[in-house]
Amino acid sequence: MQIIRELQNVSRYPNPVVTIGNFDGVHLGHQKIFKKVAEKAKEINGTPIAITFDPHPVRVLAPERGLKILTTFGDKARLMSNSGIKVLISIGFDKEFARTDPDDFIRNVLIGRIGAKWIVVGHNYAFGKGKKGTPALLRRRGKKYGFGVSVVRYAKVYDDIVSSSRVRSLLLRGRVCEASKMLGRAYHIEGTVIKGLGRGASLLHTPTANIATPNELVPKEGVYAVKVSFPASPVYDGVANIGRNPTFGDVPVSYEVHIFDFSRNLIGEKIRVHFIDRIRDEKKFAGIKELEDRIKKDIEKAKEILSKRNDPLYL
Repeated sequence: MQIIRELQNVSRYPNPVVTIGNFDGVHLGHQKIFKKVAEKAKEINGTPIAITFDPHPVRVLAPERGLKILTTFGDKARLMSNSGIKVLISIGFDKEFARTDPDDFIRNVLIGRIGAKWIVVGHNYAFGKGKKGTPALLRRRGKKYGFGVSVVRYAKVYDDIVSSSRVRSLLLRGRVCEASKMLGRAYHIEGTVIKGLGRGASLLHTPTANIATPNELVPKEGVYAVKVSFPASPVYDGVANIGRNPTFGDVPVSYEVHIFDFSRNLIGEKIRVHFIDRIRDEKKFAGIKELEDRIKKDIEKAKEILSKRNDPLYL
């Protein structure tokens, strides 16, 4: 995939088929759009292109909402590439760009800069100042400028409409199974293993890898059955804890994972933790022995869950 971060660096591509959106999470609804883009590009011997925005427009227009992003830019780009997109154009979004009239965007960017031959959007997508850029407007301007338009209906899981906001809501409530169904893969975070306090091995006889992660949205605090992956290695089963270690009176949130049947030192390495199912809330125990006993039960529960699950993973 070619990634372009400045509009002035956009080249002309054969018969561009273009989609526009934030695509945070690259969920099943987004994948449905990308599939249509790829199909149409193949049909007209064209180039499948996606336009996205960085930072997310909500970050600029409503910073008070504290929007947490589901996917890092790198993950988003790779997931989009896996879905058939060949060119990703990332437009810097600021308050000045937010004032762009939809007709100006169509004329100057979609036609003038890219030369779009076909545009694919979700059924409720809106763009430009006042969100006046709608699929209906695109269809009208398509007749004027000579480009086609396809409007893709939303995806549904268990009669629930798939959306980035819905996935965020589920993860923040710890409902990782439902969130993963909407993503089409287990939700994951990626991070670098850092040195922890050493309690897992020395006090609890359960060594853990502590992670520093750039991912913004981490599931609700608690204990989870997980899969763990890192470069050039098999996928391992494990159990993860997200929380503040209340038994020890700690305050900062930590991200720890115990990998089953694994002993190598991972400090400094990058790993991905894929959330398969939630086991329980974090809890303050009366002492180390009670906590150690519960960890053993958590491990057995995680092994039971993972023996029955084969969720798709982002590797």
